[in-house]
Amino acid sequence: MLWRAVIFFALAYWVLPLGLDPAFAFVADRLHLAAGLTAANVALNELENFIVALICTAIFARYERRRVDSYGLPVARAFGAHTGEGALAGIVMAGAVAAAMYLLGGMHIHGLASAGSALALSALAWLGANLCVGVAEEFWFRSYFLQALWKSMGFWPASIVIALIFAADHYFFKTGENVWDVITLVSLSLMMCYSVARTGTLWFAVGFHIAFDYMQLFVIGTPNGARVPQGRLLEASFQGPAWLTGGVLGTEASLLMYPMIALVWLYIWWRFRANPPASCADGR
Repeated sequence: MLWRAVIFFALAYWVLPLGLDPAFAFVADRLHLAAGLTAANVALNELENFIVALICTAIFARYERRRVDSYGLPVARAFGAHTGEGALAGIVMAGAVAAAMYLLGGMHIHGLASAGSALALSALAWLGANLCVGVAEEFWFRSYFLQALWKSMGFWPASIVIALIFAADHYFFKTGENVWDVITLVSLSLMMCYSVARTGTLWFAVGFHIAFDYMQLFVIGTPNGARVPQGRLLEASFQGPAWLTGGVLGTEASLLMYPMIALVWLYIWWRFRANPPASCADGR
C-alpha cells in the first residue's frame, strides 16, 4: 500500500497541479478577483484542491473497486451529527482563544468591519469558502492518503507523516511561519486523524476544520500569514507579544491554542471512548 500512497502524493502535489494551476489562474483573471485574503480567492484555491483529491481518489477507488466516498467520507453521513459536533468544537476552540486574548489585552475590538447587506453577504461568502476548505483539505490529506499510509505502516506513523506534510506545506509556503504555528498545525492534524480512528469517518474533522477557519477568518478577523481577511465581521486590532497574539500568523500561532487543543483531544477520547477504534478497512 505504501507505493499507492507515494503515487497519490506525487499526483496530487506535483503532477495534477501542473495542468490545473494555470487553468485556475486563468479563471481568477477572468473573474477579476481582487488580490488578498478574500472568500472568493480561498474558495477558488480550495476548489482546485478538491478536484485534485477527487481525481486521485477516484483513480485508486476504481483500482481497488471501491466507492470514492468509502475512504472516511461516506456521502450518506455528510453534514450529519459528527459534522455538527466537530463544528461546535471548532467554534469553542477558536472562540475561547479569542476571548482569552481579549481579556489579556492582546485583542482590541473597535466595532463591526461592515454592516447591513454587505455584512450578510460576507458571512455567507466566508461560510461557503470555509466549507470548501474543510471538505477539500480533509479529502486531500486524511481520506485516501491516510487510509493508504495506515494500511502500510499503522495508524500513528501514518498520522505523524501526514501531520508533518500538512505542517511543512504551511511552513514553507506561508508568510511568517514559525515553530509555534508548526506545533499547532501538527497537533491539530494529529487530533483530526485521531477523530477518524474514534468515529470511523472524517466528518467530525470536516466540521471542525470548517468552523475553526470560519471563526478565525470571518468572525475574529485574525491575520493569516501577514494578510488580514477582507469582509470580516469584527474590526479588531492585535497588540502585545507574539506568544499571545500569534503575530502575523494570528490566533492559530498563539500559545493559548495549546491548552484548547489538549481539551479537544480529551473531549474526542471521552465522547467516543465507547467506540472501538476504526480499522482502515472499515469504510464507515
